[in-house]
Amino acid sequence: STNLIMVFISLELLSISSYILAGYSFNKKGAEGSLKYFLFGSAASAIMLYGFSILFGITGTLEFTAADFINNLSANQSALVIVAAIMAFAGFLFKIAAAPMHIWAPDVYEGSPMPVIAFLSVVPKLAGIVVLAKMTITFATTTVSFDWQLVMAVVAMLSIGIGNLSALWQNNAKRMMAYSSIAQSGFLLIGVVCLTSQSMQAFLFYSALYLAANYVVFISLQAFEKNSIDSIPSFSGTGRSFLFLSVVLLGGLISLTGIPPTGGFTSKLFMFASLWASYEQTGKTVLLWLLIFGLLNTVVSLFYYLKIPYYAFLKSPNASLSPENTRFENFLAFILVVGILFLFIRPDFLMGWLNTINFVL
Repeated sequence: STNLIMVFISLELLSISSYILAGYSFNKKGAEGSLKYFLFGSAASAIMLYGFSILFGITGTLEFTAADFINNLSANQSALVIVAAIMAFAGFLFKIAAAPMHIWAPDVYEGSPMPVIAFLSVVPKLAGIVVLAKMTITFATTTVSFDWQLVMAVVAMLSIGIGNLSALWQNNAKRMMAYSSIAQSGFLLIGVVCLTSQSMQAFLFYSALYLAANYVVFISLQAFEKNSIDSIPSFSGTGRSFLFLSVVLLGGLISLTGIPPTGGFTSKLFMFASLWASYEQTGKTVLLWLLIFGLLNTVVSLFYYLKIPYYAFLKSPNASLSPENTRFENFLAFILVVGILFLFIRPDFLMGWLNTINFVL
C-alpha cells in the first residue's frame, strides 16, 4: 500500500496476530514475552500513527507517493517534518526489530514456540522493510534539508553491531537467533540505504536466501527442542546422535554467516556490491563505512553462528541421548539446504526471475 492509513491497518493486523501467536507456548515465559511484545508494540504503533497524522496535517493527503505529498513536504521546511518522519520511522524499526527499537526481540523469541519465531523472524521484518523503503525514497525525493541516507546507514550499522556483539554472549539458541535477526535487519537495510534498482534486486535475493536459511535453522532447532536440547552447551555430541540434522543445521548457519558454498555468500556479495556501486556513484563516506563495518561484522558473526556446530561435532556428549523421530524436520530442512547450495552454484536461476519483478515504489 501507498496509503498511510492502509499501511497502519495492515501492519497492525500483522502485529496483533503476532502478539497472540507469541504467547502460544502457554507458559509463564511465553506470557511474559507476549505481554512485553504487546506493550512495546502498542507504544510503537501509537508513536507511528501520531507521526502519520502530522504528515497528513502538513501535506493534506494520505497517499505518500502522490505529487501533492512530495510537493507539500518540500514546501514545508520546518522541524515538524523531521519530527513526524522520525516518529513514523520509529514504528517501522520496531516492526523489523532494528536498533534502537529491538529490545523486545530476545524475550519474545525465548518464550515463543519455534514455528512462531520462524514466522516472526521473517514475515513482519520483510513487510516493514518494504514499506520503509517506499517511504524513505519519498523523503529522499523531497527538498527537505535532511540526509535520510545517513540516518538509515547509522541505523543499519547500529543494528548489525548490537545484534552481532550481543549474540556472542548468548547460551540459549533462541536468544542467539533473536540477536541474529536484529543483525540481519541491519544487512537488509543496506538495500534501503542505497536506494537504487540494483540494491532492491540484491535486497530481494538476500531476503529469499535469508528466509530459506532461517527456516532451516528453526526447523532443526525445533527437532532438537523435541529432544529437550535448547541451550547451546546441551548440543554437545549431537553431531553423533543427530548426524543428519546437525549437518543441515550447519548448512543453514553457514548461509546466515555468508560464507561459501551456500547461497548466503552470494546474497551478501550482491548486497555489498550494490553498496560499493552506490558509494562510487555518490561518493558518500558513510556508505564506505557501512561497507567496511558490514564486512567486519560478517567475520564477527562466525564466532556465534558456529558455536552450536562446535559443541555438536567437537564436544563429547554430556549424557546419553535417545533420539525422538525427526524425519519430518529432516526432510523439510534437507529440501531447503539443497536449494541454498544450488543458488550458490546458479544464482542466476533466482536472480533472473527477480529481475523481471518491477519493484513498485
